[in-house]
Amino acid sequence: MIKKIVYLCALSFVFQSMIQAQAIKKQATKERLEQTVIENFTGNLAYETTAFVEKYWRVVGNTGFNESINFIAKNLESAGFVLEENAKPNNRLTYRIEKRELKNPTWEMVDARVTFSNKEAPLLVNETNLNMVALNSYSTPENGVTAQVVYVQDVRKLKKMDVKGKIVFAETSPYQIFNEAIIKGGAIGLMTYDNPSYLQPEKNTTSIQFRSIPLNSKLKPWAIALSYQAKERLKEALLKGPLNLNVQIETKIYDSEELTIVADIKGNKLPNERLVFSAHIQEPGANDNATGVGVALEMATLSAKLLQDNAWNPARTLTFLWGDEMVSTARYVQEDKARAQDIKWGISLDMVGENTDITGGSFLIEKMPDPSAIWTRGNDKHTEWGGSEMTLSQMKPHYLNDYLIGQFQAQGKRANWLVNTNPFEGGSDHVPFLQSGIPSVLFWHFTDQFYHTDNDRLDKVSKETLKNVGTASLLSAIGLLSATGETAKNIISTIETAAISRLQEELKQGKIAIKNGDKIAEQIDIIKAWQDWYTKAIASTVDMVSGENTLNDAIKKAQASVSTTAENSIKELN
Repeated sequence: MIKKIVYLCALSFVFQSMIQAQAIKKQATKERLEQTVIENFTGNLAYETTAFVEKYWRVVGNTGFNESINFIAKNLESAGFVLEENAKPNNRLTYRIEKRELKNPTWEMVDARVTFSNKEAPLLVNETNLNMVALNSYSTPENGVTAQVVYVQDVRKLKKMDVKGKIVFAETSPYQIFNEAIIKGGAIGLMTYDNPSYLQPEKNTTSIQFRSIPLNSKLKPWAIALSYQAKERLKEALLKGPLNLNVQIETKIYDSEELTIVADIKGNKLPNERLVFSAHIQEPGANDNATGVGVALEMATLSAKLLQDNAWNPARTLTFLWGDEMVSTARYVQEDKARAQDIKWGISLDMVGENTDITGGSFLIEKMPDPSAIWTRGNDKHTEWGGSEMTLSQMKPHYLNDYLIGQFQAQGKRANWLVNTNPFEGGSDHVPFLQSGIPSVLFWHFTDQFYHTDNDRLDKVSKETLKNVGTASLLSAIGLLSATGETAKNIISTIETAAISRLQEELKQGKIAIKNGDKIAEQIDIIKAWQDWYTKAIASTVDMVSGENTLNDAIKKAQASVSTTAENSIKELN
Protein backbone atom coordinates (compact mmCIF):
# COMPACT_ATOMS: atom_id res chain seq x y z
CA MET A 1 0.00 0.00 0.00
CA ILE A 2 2.81 2.38 0.94
CA LYS A 3 4.61 1.52 -2.30
CA LYS A 4 1.45 2.30 -4.25
CA ILE A 5 1.06 5.68 -2.53
CA VAL A 6 4.73 6.52 -3.17
CA TYR A 7 4.30 5.46 -6.81
CA LEU A 8 1.19 7.63 -7.24
CA CYS A 9 2.91 10.60 -5.61
CA ALA A 10 5.90 10.18 -7.89
CA LEU A 11 3.62 9.87 -10.93
CA SER A 12 1.73 12.99 -9.89
CA PHE A 13 5.02 14.86 -9.43
CA VAL A 14 6.21 13.80 -12.90
CA PHE A 15 2.88 14.79 -14.43
CA GLN A 16 2.95 18.21 -12.76
CA SER A 17 6.55 18.69 -13.84
CA MET A 18 5.60 17.89 -17.42
CA ILE A 19 2.76 20.41 -17.33
CA GLN A 20 5.07 23.06 -15.89
CA ALA A 21 7.73 22.27 -18.49
CA GLN A 22 5.19 22.59 -21.29
CA ALA A 23 3.96 25.90 -19.88
CA ILE A 24 7.53 27.21 -19.63
CA LYS A 25 8.26 26.04 -23.18
CA LYS A 26 5.05 27.63 -24.44
CA GLN A 27 5.86 30.91 -22.70
CA ALA A 28 9.40 30.85 -24.06
CA THR A 29 8.07 30.24 -27.59
CA LYS A 30 5.61 33.12 -27.20
CA GLU A 31 8.33 35.47 -25.95
CA ARG A 32 10.67 34.37 -28.74
CA LEU A 33 7.99 35.04 -31.38
CA GLU A 34 7.26 38.43 -29.85
CA GLN A 35 10.93 39.35 -29.93
CA THR A 36 11.21 38.15 -33.53
CA VAL A 37 8.37 40.45 -34.59
CA ILE A 38 9.84 43.40 -32.68
CA GLU A 39 13.24 42.90 -34.30
CA ASN A 40 12.05 42.14 -37.84
CA PHE A 41 9.28 44.66 -38.38
CA THR A 42 11.66 47.42 -39.45
CA GLY A 43 9.24 49.76 -41.21
CA ASN A 44 11.45 49.66 -44.31
CA LEU A 45 8.92 48.05 -46.66
CA ALA A 46 6.09 50.11 -45.16
CA TYR A 47 8.06 53.29 -45.90
CA GLU A 48 9.12 52.13 -49.37
CA THR A 49 5.48 51.34 -50.19
CA THR A 50 4.32 54.69 -48.85
CA ALA A 51 6.89 56.45 -51.05
CA PHE A 52 5.70 54.56 -54.12
CA VAL A 53 1.97 55.03 -53.56
CA GLU A 54 2.08 58.71 -52.58
CA LYS A 55 3.52 59.66 -55.98
CA TYR A 56 0.05 59.26 -57.46
CA TRP A 57 -3.28 61.12 -57.15
CA ARG A 58 -5.26 57.93 -56.56
CA VAL A 59 -8.85 57.40 -57.62
CA VAL A 60 -10.39 53.95 -58.08
CA GLY A 61 -9.60 52.74 -61.59
CA ASN A 62 -6.98 55.33 -62.50
CA THR A 63 -3.29 54.77 -63.22
CA GLY A 64 -2.03 55.51 -59.71
CA PHE A 65 -4.58 53.25 -58.03
CA ASN A 66 -3.86 50.35 -60.37
CA GLU A 67 -0.10 50.77 -60.15
CA SER A 68 -0.42 50.59 -56.36
CA ILE A 69 -2.34 47.32 -56.69
CA ASN A 70 0.40 45.94 -58.95
CA PHE A 71 3.09 47.03 -56.48
CA ILE A 72 1.32 45.16 -53.67
CA ALA A 73 0.90 42.04 -55.81
CA LYS A 74 4.56 42.04 -56.81
CA ASN A 75 5.70 42.21 -53.18
CA LEU A 76 3.24 39.54 -52.08
CA GLU A 77 4.58 37.18 -54.72
CA SER A 78 8.16 37.90 -53.65
CA ALA A 79 7.12 36.97 -50.10
CA GLY A 80 5.75 33.61 -51.22
CA PHE A 81 2.06 34.34 -51.78
CA VAL A 82 0.53 32.39 -54.66
CA LEU A 83 -2.21 33.67 -56.95
CA GLU A 84 -5.36 31.82 -55.88
CA GLU A 85 -6.06 30.44 -59.34
CA ASN A 86 -2.62 28.82 -59.37
CA ALA A 87 -2.63 27.68 -55.74
CA LYS A 88 -2.62 24.08 -54.60
CA PRO A 89 -4.72 22.85 -51.66
CA ASN A 90 -1.72 22.94 -49.31
CA ASN A 91 -0.78 26.56 -50.15
CA ARG A 92 -1.44 28.65 -47.05
CA LEU A 93 -0.21 31.91 -48.59
CA THR A 94 -2.57 33.05 -51.34
CA TYR A 95 -3.82 36.27 -52.90
CA ARG A 96 -6.28 37.38 -55.55
CA ILE A 97 -7.05 40.53 -57.51
CA GLU A 98 -10.78 41.07 -57.87
CA LYS A 99 -11.86 42.98 -60.98
CA ARG A 100 -15.20 44.71 -61.44
CA GLU A 101 -16.50 47.09 -64.06
CA LEU A 102 -16.79 50.64 -62.81
CA LYS A 103 -20.27 52.14 -63.12
CA ASN A 104 -18.82 55.62 -63.62
CA PRO A 105 -15.63 56.68 -65.43
CA THR A 106 -12.46 57.14 -63.44
CA TRP A 107 -10.61 60.45 -63.21
CA GLU A 108 -6.98 61.42 -63.54
CA MET A 109 -5.16 64.71 -63.08
CA VAL A 110 -2.63 65.76 -65.73
CA ASP A 111 -1.91 69.49 -65.43
CA ALA A 112 -3.47 72.82 -64.47
CA ARG A 113 -2.67 76.50 -64.26
CA VAL A 114 -4.55 79.65 -63.23
CA THR A 115 -3.06 82.96 -64.37
CA PHE A 116 -3.91 86.64 -64.45
CA SER A 117 -4.29 88.33 -67.81
CA ASN A 118 -1.22 90.45 -67.11
CA LYS A 119 2.34 89.30 -66.42
CA GLU A 120 1.85 88.63 -62.72
CA ALA A 121 2.94 85.30 -61.26
CA PRO A 122 0.31 82.54 -61.69
CA LEU A 123 -2.32 82.26 -59.00
CA LEU A 124 -1.93 78.46 -58.85
CA VAL A 125 0.02 75.80 -60.74
CA ASN A 126 -0.44 72.05 -60.48
CA GLU A 127 3.26 71.33 -59.93
CA THR A 128 3.07 72.88 -56.47
CA ASN A 129 -0.68 72.64 -55.81
CA LEU A 130 -1.59 69.02 -56.47
CA ASN A 131 -5.14 69.41 -55.12
CA MET A 132 -6.08 72.58 -57.00
CA VAL A 133 -8.43 70.85 -59.46
CA ALA A 134 -11.59 69.32 -58.00
CA LEU A 135 -12.18 65.63 -58.65
CA ASN A 136 -14.46 65.04 -61.71
CA SER A 137 -13.43 68.31 -63.34
CA TYR A 138 -13.16 68.22 -67.13
CA SER A 139 -10.39 69.69 -69.26
CA THR A 140 -10.64 73.21 -70.65
CA PRO A 141 -9.70 73.95 -74.30
CA GLU A 142 -5.97 73.69 -74.94
CA ASN A 143 -5.26 77.40 -74.35
CA GLY A 144 -7.65 77.51 -71.42
CA VAL A 145 -10.63 79.78 -70.86
CA THR A 146 -10.52 83.43 -69.89
CA ALA A 147 -13.48 84.84 -68.00
CA GLN A 148 -14.50 87.42 -65.43
CA VAL A 149 -14.42 86.39 -61.77
CA VAL A 150 -17.54 87.10 -59.70
CA TYR A 151 -17.08 87.05 -55.92
CA VAL A 152 -20.17 85.72 -54.12
CA GLN A 153 -19.93 86.78 -50.49
CA ASP A 154 -23.36 85.41 -49.55
CA VAL A 155 -24.17 82.17 -51.39
CA ARG A 156 -27.87 82.67 -50.57
CA LYS A 157 -27.88 85.56 -53.05
CA LEU A 158 -26.30 83.50 -55.84
CA LYS A 159 -29.64 82.63 -57.45
CA LYS A 160 -30.33 86.32 -58.08
CA MET A 161 -26.92 87.03 -59.64
CA ASP A 162 -25.97 86.92 -63.31
CA VAL A 163 -23.06 84.47 -63.48
CA LYS A 164 -23.53 83.05 -66.98
CA GLY A 165 -20.17 82.57 -68.69
CA LYS A 166 -18.33 83.80 -65.61
CA ILE A 167 -16.15 82.19 -62.92
CA VAL A 168 -17.95 82.05 -59.56
CA PHE A 169 -15.66 82.59 -56.56
CA ALA A 170 -17.04 81.76 -53.10
CA GLU A 171 -15.77 80.77 -49.67
CA THR A 172 -17.66 77.49 -49.41
CA SER A 173 -17.49 73.97 -50.80
CA PRO A 174 -17.98 73.60 -54.56
CA TYR A 175 -20.73 71.04 -53.94
CA GLN A 176 -22.82 73.63 -52.09
CA ILE A 177 -22.97 76.04 -55.02
CA PHE A 178 -22.56 73.63 -57.95
CA ASN A 179 -26.25 73.31 -58.82
CA GLU A 180 -27.07 77.01 -58.48
CA ALA A 181 -23.94 78.31 -60.20
CA ILE A 182 -23.26 75.71 -62.91
CA ILE A 183 -26.57 73.95 -63.64
CA LYS A 184 -28.96 76.89 -63.18
CA GLY A 185 -26.68 79.89 -63.54
CA GLY A 186 -24.56 78.76 -66.48
CA ALA A 187 -21.25 79.71 -64.83
CA ILE A 188 -18.18 78.61 -66.79
CA GLY A 189 -16.44 77.29 -63.68
CA LEU A 190 -15.98 77.56 -59.91
CA MET A 191 -13.27 78.76 -57.54
CA THR A 192 -13.84 77.94 -53.88
CA TYR A 193 -12.07 78.10 -50.55
CA ASP A 194 -13.16 76.33 -47.36
CA ASN A 195 -10.15 75.00 -45.45
CA PRO A 196 -11.22 74.20 -41.84
CA SER A 197 -9.45 75.92 -38.95
CA TYR A 198 -7.67 72.75 -37.73
CA LEU A 199 -5.55 72.90 -40.90
CA GLN A 200 -4.12 76.18 -39.57
CA PRO A 201 -4.53 77.82 -43.01
CA GLU A 202 -2.97 81.14 -42.01
CA LYS A 203 0.18 79.19 -41.12
CA ASN A 204 0.05 76.57 -43.90
CA THR A 205 -0.87 79.15 -46.50
CA THR A 206 -0.25 76.96 -49.56
CA SER A 207 -2.31 73.97 -48.41
CA ILE A 208 -5.32 72.98 -50.51
CA GLN A 209 -7.73 70.39 -49.17
CA PHE A 210 -8.94 68.24 -52.04
CA ARG A 211 -12.50 68.77 -53.25
CA SER A 212 -14.86 67.18 -55.76
CA ILE A 213 -17.84 68.10 -57.93
CA PRO A 214 -20.56 65.94 -59.50
CA LEU A 215 -19.58 64.19 -62.71
CA ASN A 216 -21.48 65.82 -65.60
CA SER A 217 -20.54 64.66 -69.11
CA LYS A 218 -22.98 67.09 -70.74
CA LEU A 219 -21.78 70.39 -69.27
CA LYS A 220 -18.17 69.24 -68.67
CA PRO A 221 -17.76 71.49 -65.61
CA TRP A 222 -14.62 72.27 -63.65
CA ALA A 223 -13.77 73.71 -60.27
CA ILE A 224 -10.60 75.07 -58.69
CA ALA A 225 -9.91 74.72 -54.96
CA LEU A 226 -7.90 77.58 -53.48
CA SER A 227 -5.23 77.77 -50.83
CA TYR A 228 -5.46 80.47 -48.17
CA GLN A 229 -2.69 82.34 -49.97
CA ALA A 230 -4.45 82.15 -53.34
CA LYS A 231 -7.81 83.12 -51.80
CA GLU A 232 -6.35 86.23 -50.16
CA ARG A 233 -4.50 87.21 -53.32
CA LEU A 234 -7.65 86.81 -55.39
CA LYS A 235 -9.72 88.92 -53.00
CA GLU A 236 -7.07 91.63 -53.04
CA ALA A 237 -7.03 91.68 -56.84
CA LEU A 238 -10.83 91.98 -56.97
CA LEU A 239 -10.70 95.12 -54.81
CA LYS A 240 -8.96 96.87 -57.70
CA GLY A 241 -11.89 96.35 -60.07
CA PRO A 242 -13.20 93.78 -62.56
CA LEU A 243 -10.86 90.81 -62.92
CA ASN A 244 -10.36 88.21 -65.61
CA LEU A 245 -8.49 84.95 -65.07
CA ASN A 246 -7.23 82.35 -67.48
CA VAL A 247 -7.80 78.76 -66.39
CA GLN A 248 -6.06 75.85 -68.08
CA ILE A 249 -6.95 72.33 -66.98
CA GLU A 250 -6.02 68.96 -68.42
CA THR A 251 -7.59 65.86 -66.92
CA LYS A 252 -8.46 62.38 -68.14
CA ILE A 253 -11.90 60.87 -67.67
CA TYR A 254 -12.24 57.35 -69.01
CA ASP A 255 -13.89 53.98 -68.51
CA SER A 256 -11.96 51.58 -66.31
CA GLU A 257 -12.35 48.74 -63.83
CA GLU A 258 -12.25 48.56 -60.07
CA LEU A 259 -9.47 46.47 -58.55
CA THR A 260 -9.37 45.02 -55.04
CA ILE A 261 -6.54 42.86 -53.74
CA VAL A 262 -7.05 40.29 -50.98
CA ALA A 263 -4.27 38.23 -49.35
CA ASP A 264 -4.81 35.32 -46.97
CA ILE A 265 -2.52 33.51 -44.53
CA LYS A 266 -4.66 30.46 -43.87
CA GLY A 267 -5.12 29.14 -40.36
CA ASN A 268 -4.24 25.52 -39.67
CA LYS A 269 -7.14 24.64 -37.33
CA LEU A 270 -9.94 27.14 -37.90
CA PRO A 271 -9.22 28.51 -41.40
CA ASN A 272 -12.71 29.96 -41.88
CA GLU A 273 -12.37 32.19 -38.82
CA ARG A 274 -10.36 35.29 -39.57
CA LEU A 275 -9.04 38.70 -38.67
CA VAL A 276 -9.20 41.24 -41.52
CA PHE A 277 -6.94 44.28 -41.85
CA SER A 278 -8.35 46.80 -44.34
CA ALA A 279 -6.31 49.60 -45.93
CA HIS A 280 -7.80 51.85 -48.59
CA ILE A 281 -5.66 52.95 -51.52
CA GLN A 282 -7.56 55.92 -52.96
CA GLU A 283 -6.89 59.54 -51.88
CA PRO A 284 -4.01 61.75 -52.95
CA GLY A 285 -1.89 61.92 -49.81
CA ALA A 286 1.03 60.17 -48.14
CA ASN A 287 -0.26 59.65 -44.62
CA ASP A 288 -3.79 59.32 -45.98
CA ASN A 289 -3.54 56.56 -46.88
CA ALA A 290 -0.30 55.38 -48.45
CA THR A 291 0.90 54.64 -44.90
CA GLY A 292 -1.96 52.22 -44.23
CA VAL A 293 -1.20 50.43 -47.49
CA GLY A 294 2.47 50.18 -46.52
CA VAL A 295 1.96 48.91 -42.97
CA ALA A 296 -0.47 46.24 -44.19
CA LEU A 297 1.99 45.08 -46.86
CA GLU A 298 4.92 44.77 -44.46
CA MET A 299 2.68 42.95 -41.98
CA ALA A 300 1.65 40.50 -44.71
CA THR A 301 5.22 39.81 -45.89
CA LEU A 302 6.61 39.41 -42.36
CA SER A 303 3.72 37.11 -41.40
CA ALA A 304 4.51 34.97 -44.45
CA LYS A 305 8.15 34.73 -43.40
CA LEU A 306 7.20 33.71 -39.86
CA LEU A 307 5.01 30.95 -41.28
CA GLN A 308 7.67 29.75 -43.70
CA ASP A 309 10.31 29.73 -40.95
CA ASN A 310 8.02 27.69 -38.68
CA ALA A 311 8.15 30.50 -36.15
CA TRP A 312 4.38 30.92 -36.21
CA ASN A 313 1.49 28.64 -37.09
CA PRO A 314 -1.79 30.57 -36.75
CA ALA A 315 -4.91 28.62 -35.88
CA ARG A 316 -7.14 31.16 -37.65
CA THR A 317 -6.73 33.01 -40.96
CA LEU A 318 -5.13 36.43 -41.30
CA THR A 319 -6.56 38.46 -44.20
CA PHE A 320 -5.35 41.71 -45.75
CA LEU A 321 -7.66 43.81 -47.91
CA TRP A 322 -6.59 46.72 -50.11
CA GLY A 323 -9.13 48.67 -52.15
CA ASP A 324 -11.62 51.51 -52.22
CA GLU A 325 -12.40 53.00 -48.82
CA MET A 326 -15.65 51.73 -47.31
CA VAL A 327 -16.74 50.22 -50.66
CA SER A 328 -14.29 47.29 -50.79
CA THR A 329 -14.68 46.51 -47.09
CA ALA A 330 -18.47 46.70 -47.24
CA ARG A 331 -18.50 44.35 -50.20
CA TYR A 332 -16.16 41.90 -48.46
CA VAL A 333 -18.47 41.57 -45.47
CA GLN A 334 -21.75 41.70 -47.40
CA GLU A 335 -21.34 39.69 -50.59
CA ASP A 336 -20.60 36.37 -48.85
CA LYS A 337 -22.80 35.89 -45.77
CA ALA A 338 -21.17 32.60 -44.80
CA ARG A 339 -17.72 34.21 -44.88
CA ALA A 340 -18.96 37.24 -42.96
CA GLN A 341 -20.22 35.05 -40.12
CA ASP A 342 -16.67 33.81 -39.56
CA ILE A 343 -14.97 37.23 -39.61
CA LYS A 344 -14.20 37.59 -35.93
CA TRP A 345 -12.41 40.94 -36.01
CA GLY A 346 -11.85 43.81 -38.46
CA ILE A 347 -9.22 46.55 -38.17
CA SER A 348 -8.86 49.65 -40.34
CA LEU A 349 -5.37 51.00 -41.04
CA ASP A 350 -5.83 54.65 -42.02
CA MET A 351 -3.25 57.42 -41.57
CA VAL A 352 -0.91 55.29 -39.48
CA GLY A 353 2.59 56.65 -40.18
CA GLU A 354 2.66 60.27 -39.12
CA ASN A 355 5.56 62.28 -37.85
CA THR A 356 3.51 63.94 -35.14
CA ASP A 357 6.19 66.55 -34.46
CA ILE A 358 5.24 67.95 -37.88
CA THR A 359 1.57 67.01 -38.31
CA GLY A 360 0.41 67.47 -34.71
CA GLY A 361 -1.97 65.23 -32.79
CA SER A 362 -1.05 61.68 -31.83
CA PHE A 363 -1.63 58.08 -32.74
CA LEU A 364 -5.19 57.06 -31.88
CA ILE A 365 -7.20 53.90 -31.45
CA GLU A 366 -10.78 54.81 -32.29
CA LYS A 367 -12.78 52.51 -30.05
CA MET A 368 -15.82 50.47 -30.90
CA PRO A 369 -18.92 52.37 -29.73
CA ASP A 370 -18.88 52.53 -25.95
CA PRO A 371 -20.53 55.01 -23.53
CA SER A 372 -17.70 57.53 -24.07
CA ALA A 373 -19.29 58.23 -27.47
CA ILE A 374 -22.42 59.39 -25.59
CA TRP A 375 -20.89 60.94 -22.45
CA THR A 376 -17.51 62.28 -23.52
CA ARG A 377 -15.69 63.58 -20.47
CA GLY A 378 -12.56 63.22 -18.37
CA ASN A 379 -9.66 62.03 -20.50
CA ASP A 380 -12.00 61.11 -23.36
CA LYS A 381 -12.40 63.64 -26.12
CA HIS A 382 -13.54 63.69 -29.71
CA THR A 383 -11.14 64.78 -32.41
CA GLU A 384 -11.73 67.76 -34.68
CA TRP A 385 -13.14 65.27 -37.18
CA GLY A 386 -16.07 65.04 -34.76
CA GLY A 387 -18.59 62.47 -33.65
CA SER A 388 -22.34 62.23 -34.10
CA GLU A 389 -24.94 61.81 -31.36
CA MET A 390 -25.30 58.17 -30.30
CA THR A 391 -27.64 56.12 -28.11
CA LEU A 392 -27.16 53.13 -25.81
CA SER A 393 -28.74 50.87 -28.42
CA GLN A 394 -25.77 51.59 -30.70
CA MET A 395 -23.17 50.43 -28.21
CA LYS A 396 -20.93 47.48 -29.16
CA PRO A 397 -19.66 45.82 -25.96
CA HIS A 398 -16.61 43.68 -26.78
CA TYR A 399 -13.18 42.78 -25.49
CA LEU A 400 -11.44 44.09 -28.64
CA ASN A 401 -11.17 47.68 -27.36
CA ASP A 402 -9.25 46.95 -24.18
CA TYR A 403 -7.24 44.09 -25.69
CA LEU A 404 -5.85 46.31 -28.44
CA ILE A 405 -5.31 49.27 -26.13
CA GLY A 406 -3.22 47.00 -23.89
CA GLN A 407 -1.17 45.66 -26.81
CA PHE A 408 -0.45 49.13 -28.17
CA GLN A 409 0.37 50.61 -24.78
CA ALA A 410 2.94 47.83 -24.36
CA GLN A 411 4.55 48.88 -27.65
CA GLY A 412 4.34 52.49 -26.51
CA LYS A 413 6.25 51.59 -23.36
CA ARG A 414 8.89 49.66 -25.31
CA ALA A 415 9.42 52.41 -27.87
CA ASN A 416 8.62 55.53 -25.80
CA TRP A 417 5.74 56.15 -28.20
CA LEU A 418 2.51 57.99 -27.37
CA VAL A 419 -0.72 55.98 -27.76
CA ASN A 420 -4.13 57.57 -27.19
CA THR A 421 -7.76 56.69 -27.85
CA ASN A 422 -10.85 58.52 -29.02
CA PRO A 423 -14.58 57.72 -28.81
CA PHE A 424 -16.22 56.27 -31.90
CA GLU A 425 -16.63 58.78 -34.76
CA GLY A 426 -16.80 56.67 -37.95
CA GLY A 427 -15.70 57.63 -41.45
CA SER A 428 -13.31 54.82 -42.33
CA ASP A 429 -13.13 51.10 -43.06
CA HIS A 430 -14.08 50.04 -39.53
CA VAL A 431 -17.66 51.18 -40.17
CA PRO A 432 -18.70 48.43 -42.65
CA PHE A 433 -17.44 45.81 -40.21
CA LEU A 434 -19.43 47.31 -37.35
CA GLN A 435 -22.54 47.67 -39.50
CA SER A 436 -22.35 43.93 -40.14
CA GLY A 437 -22.00 43.13 -36.44
CA ILE A 438 -18.26 42.44 -36.63
CA PRO A 439 -16.05 43.86 -33.84
CA SER A 440 -13.80 46.53 -35.37
CA VAL A 441 -11.62 49.52 -34.52
CA LEU A 442 -9.68 52.19 -36.40
CA PHE A 443 -5.96 52.88 -36.09
CA TRP A 444 -5.21 56.48 -37.17
CA HIS A 445 -3.77 59.90 -36.29
CA PHE A 446 -5.49 63.21 -35.60
CA THR A 447 -5.40 66.20 -35.43
CA ASP A 448 -3.33 66.45 -38.61
CA GLN A 449 -2.79 69.99 -39.86
CA PHE A 450 -2.15 68.59 -43.37
CA TYR A 451 -5.17 66.26 -43.48
CA HIS A 452 -6.52 65.84 -47.03
CA THR A 453 -4.24 68.60 -48.31
CA ASP A 454 -1.55 68.60 -50.97
CA ASN A 455 1.02 69.17 -48.22
CA ASP A 456 0.39 65.62 -46.97
CA ARG A 457 3.62 64.37 -48.51
CA LEU A 458 6.35 61.89 -47.68
CA ASP A 459 8.24 64.37 -45.50
CA LYS A 460 5.34 64.16 -43.00
CA VAL A 461 5.78 60.38 -42.63
CA SER A 462 7.81 58.71 -39.88
CA LYS A 463 9.38 55.29 -40.45
CA GLU A 464 9.51 54.87 -36.68
CA THR A 465 5.75 55.36 -36.43
CA LEU A 466 5.20 52.86 -39.24
CA LYS A 467 7.32 50.39 -37.29
CA ASN A 468 5.45 50.97 -34.04
CA VAL A 469 1.99 50.64 -35.57
CA GLY A 470 2.99 47.59 -37.62
CA THR A 471 4.69 45.85 -34.70
CA ALA A 472 1.78 46.38 -32.31
CA SER A 473 -0.76 45.43 -35.00
CA LEU A 474 0.99 42.18 -35.87
CA LEU A 475 1.54 41.18 -32.24
CA SER A 476 -2.15 41.86 -31.60
CA ALA A 477 -3.10 39.72 -34.57
CA ILE A 478 -0.86 36.86 -33.46
CA GLY A 479 -2.48 36.88 -30.03
CA LEU A 480 -6.00 36.77 -31.44
CA LEU A 481 -5.40 34.25 -34.20
CA SER A 482 -3.87 31.69 -31.85
CA ALA A 483 -5.97 32.55 -28.81
CA THR A 484 -6.37 29.92 -26.10
CA GLY A 485 -8.26 29.71 -22.86
CA GLU A 486 -5.27 31.30 -21.14
CA THR A 487 -5.40 34.21 -23.62
CA ALA A 488 -9.07 34.72 -22.85
CA LYS A 489 -8.46 34.69 -19.10
CA ASN A 490 -5.71 37.29 -19.47
CA ILE A 491 -8.06 39.48 -21.49
CA ILE A 492 -10.80 39.06 -18.89
CA SER A 493 -8.36 40.28 -16.25
CA THR A 494 -7.40 43.24 -18.45
CA ILE A 495 -11.03 44.18 -18.97
CA GLU A 496 -11.81 43.87 -15.25
CA THR A 497 -8.95 46.25 -14.43
CA ALA A 498 -10.04 48.69 -17.14
CA ALA A 499 -13.66 48.52 -15.95
CA ILE A 500 -12.79 49.31 -12.35
CA SER A 501 -10.60 52.20 -13.44
CA ARG A 502 -13.35 53.55 -15.70
CA LEU A 503 -16.02 53.28 -12.99
CA GLN A 504 -13.78 55.10 -10.53
CA GLU A 505 -13.23 57.86 -13.10
CA GLU A 506 -16.97 58.10 -13.79
CA LEU A 507 -17.60 58.38 -10.05
CA LYS A 508 -15.16 61.27 -9.95
CA GLN A 509 -16.75 62.93 -13.00
CA GLY A 510 -20.22 62.29 -11.57
CA LYS A 511 -19.35 64.15 -8.37
CA ILE A 512 -18.06 67.09 -10.40
CA ALA A 513 -21.22 67.10 -12.52
CA ILE A 514 -23.52 66.99 -9.47
CA LYS A 515 -21.56 69.82 -7.88
CA ASN A 516 -22.17 71.82 -11.07
CA GLY A 517 -25.90 71.23 -10.84
CA ASP A 518 -26.46 68.09 -12.90
CA LYS A 519 -28.97 65.51 -11.72
CA ILE A 520 -27.84 62.52 -9.65
CA ALA A 521 -30.10 60.23 -11.69
CA GLU A 522 -28.19 60.96 -14.89
CA GLN A 523 -24.84 60.24 -13.22
CA ILE A 524 -26.20 56.92 -11.95
CA ASP A 525 -27.40 56.11 -15.48
CA ILE A 526 -23.87 56.74 -16.78
CA ILE A 527 -22.32 54.37 -14.25
CA LYS A 528 -24.95 51.73 -15.03
CA ALA A 529 -24.23 52.12 -18.77
CA TRP A 530 -20.54 51.48 -18.21
CA GLN A 531 -21.33 48.55 -15.90
CA ASP A 532 -23.53 47.01 -18.58
CA TRP A 533 -20.94 47.63 -21.31
CA TYR A 534 -18.09 46.02 -19.40
CA THR A 535 -20.20 43.14 -18.13
CA LYS A 536 -21.06 42.26 -21.72
CA ALA A 537 -17.50 42.89 -22.93
CA ILE A 538 -16.22 40.36 -20.40
CA ALA A 539 -18.84 37.83 -21.55
CA SER A 540 -17.81 38.31 -25.19
CA THR A 541 -14.51 36.48 -24.53
CA VAL A 542 -16.34 33.17 -24.90
CA ASP A 543 -15.92 33.45 -28.68
CA MET A 544 -12.14 33.07 -28.37
CA VAL A 545 -12.19 29.42 -27.35
CA SER A 546 -14.59 26.48 -27.17
CA GLY A 547 -15.13 23.92 -24.44
CA GLU A 548 -13.40 26.00 -21.77
CA ASN A 549 -15.55 25.42 -18.69
CA THR A 550 -13.08 27.27 -16.48
CA LEU A 551 -13.63 30.39 -18.59
CA ASN A 552 -17.16 30.69 -17.25
CA ASP A 553 -15.83 30.93 -13.71
CA ALA A 554 -13.37 33.66 -14.72
CA ILE A 555 -16.14 35.57 -16.50
CA LYS A 556 -18.52 35.40 -13.52
CA LYS A 557 -15.81 36.42 -11.08
CA ALA A 558 -14.79 39.46 -13.17
CA GLN A 559 -18.41 40.47 -13.76
CA ALA A 560 -19.08 40.29 -10.02
CA SER A 561 -16.10 42.53 -9.36
CA VAL A 562 -17.36 45.08 -11.89
CA SER A 563 -20.88 44.97 -10.45
CA THR A 564 -19.59 45.51 -6.91
CA THR A 565 -17.53 48.50 -8.00
CA ALA A 566 -20.52 49.97 -9.83
CA GLU A 567 -22.86 49.44 -6.88
CA ASN A 568 -20.39 51.07 -4.49
CA SER A 569 -20.00 54.01 -6.86
CA ILE A 570 -23.76 54.50 -7.01
CA LYS A 571 -24.00 54.36 -3.21
CA GLU A 572 -21.30 56.98 -2.94
CA LEU A 573 -23.11 59.25 -5.41
CA ASN A 574 -26.29 58.92 -3.36
